[in-house]
This record gives sequence, structure tokens and C-alpha cells, in this order.
Amino acid sequence: MTNFEAARLEFGDVLRRLREQGGLDGKDLASRLGWHPSKVSKIERGRQTVTDSDLLDILGALAVPDVEAERLRQDLRTLRLKQLAWRRQLRAGHRDRQRQDLVDEQTASTIRIVDLMAVPGVLQTPDYAPAIFVSQAALLEIPAGDIDEAIAVRMQRQHVLYDSSKTIEILIAEAALMHPVCTPAQMAAQVDRLVSATSLTGVRVGLLPAYRPVPHLLPHGFWIVDDVVSAEKVTGEDRETDPEQVAVYERLTDSLWSVAVTGDDARGVLLAVGRRWAELAR
Repeated sequence: MTNFEAARLEFGDVLRRLREQGGLDGKDLASRLGWHPSKVSKIERGRQTVTDSDLLDILGALAVPDVEAERLRQDLRTLRLKQLAWRRQLRAGHRDRQRQDLVDEQTASTIRIVDLMAVPGVLQTPDYAPAIFVSQAALLEIPAGDIDEAIAVRMQRQHVLYDSSKTIEILIAEAALMHPVCTPAQMAAQVDRLVSATSLTGVRVGLLPAYRPVPHLLPHGFWIVDDVVSAEKVTGEDRETDPEQVAVYERLTDSLWSVAVTGDDARGVLLAVGRRWAELAR
């Protein structure tokens, strides 16, 4: 969790305590403000930054004394400065973000990955990874100058696959292998890397085959690293640490594994996809 994310969570917790002191639950406060209850929940759980007008509405609804209200407004200004610093850090490049992931994964005991549209970083080849980085840099206007260093760290992250002390599960949608992220020859090599990964000792690799019903439709992929869920969105990343919410992701992952293919069945799907890319590469 970044400093900004921690500060936003702490600020949301302060607002939650004020609401509880006022004898209201989240739905009561949302009703008073004319908001959807989920907005109150996201703000209090640190998943959404409160706006100046939102804060004024909350302070008014809870009849917060002027002195405390002014302190909270100042705290929000400080939080916004941290948010700007966080955004500048994101725009600074990919390398530092990869290093943080490296530390998190090295110290974790359990890693569960579900990916829908791309091969997860821990299984990307040196040709596939830069294509992902370059496309993200172009969209988010992130400097591409550190891509080589970021790729080197991403390749270093793959060492975690050989750590027998960890429990690692990687679930990939077959559809993720059908989009030409790089050249057909490079895609064929990437699929071959996945075929090899199905034989890794201590790593569970599965596929969600195309045209097979799944128990839940997903808006995005996600990682569960011990008791933290990370989900990459278009403009950033959300992290969920609330135990109840993390438990939902755990149940979701279990249900997806119930319709996945593994072992020889997974290799059969991968080999078929690999042959198609090899044909296109000729």
C-alpha cells in the first residue's frame, strides 16, 4: 500500500468513526446526502477520495463542530497533496512499481492470480513484456525511458515461481492469448512459455477455455497476495485489504477454478493456440 493509499484509508476511517458517533449507519448517511450507499462505503474504506463538496456535505449532515471540521478540511488538503505526489510517481515510470511488486511477492506466502486479457507478468517473455509496457505508457502518458529497467525487474520477479515455500496459483483466460500483443512469432513463443509453466513444481496453472460458461463475469483480472487484493484498472490500481472483501475475491477465485482446465487438458488448449500463432507467423 502506498503512502497516499494509507492516508486515504486513515481519512476514511476518521469519517466512519464520526458517522458512528452520530448514531448513523452507512445507509442512513447516504440517505441524508442523497447518495448511493456504495459511495459512503468507498470513501470510508479508502477506495475513493472524498471531494471538497462531499466533505462539506458529510460535516453538515453529522453536525461536526467548527474546530474539528476545519481540521478535517486541512487534512483533506494534505491528502490531496499526497495524491498529486502519488500521481507524479506513477507518471515517473514503471521501474519503481515493479520493484514494489517484487518485494511484495518475495515476502508473500500465497499468490493467486486471475488474468483475463493478458499473460500475467510472472509468466511474460522478454518480447511480450515490453509490448505491454509500451502500450500502457502511450495511453497513460508515462515516460517510456525506464522500460528496459522495468522489464529487467519483471523478469527478476519470475524467480518467485521457483520458491517451494510459496503457494502460487495462476489462472488465465484463453481469450488473453488470442489478442496479438506482439508479433505472431513472439505470441507463439509466449504460449510455449505457458506450456512449460504447466509443468512447474509447486505452481498451479489453469486456463479458462473459450466458449465455456463461467460462474461469474469479471470486469477485470486481479491478484491476491496473502491478504491483499490488487486490481489494475485503466488509469491505476485498486487495493483491497478489508477481510470481508478479500474473502469475496477468494470465493470468486475458487469458483473460477471449478471450471478451469489444468494439466494435460490445459496443455492441449495451449498447444492448439500456439499452432495457430505459428501458422500466422509463416
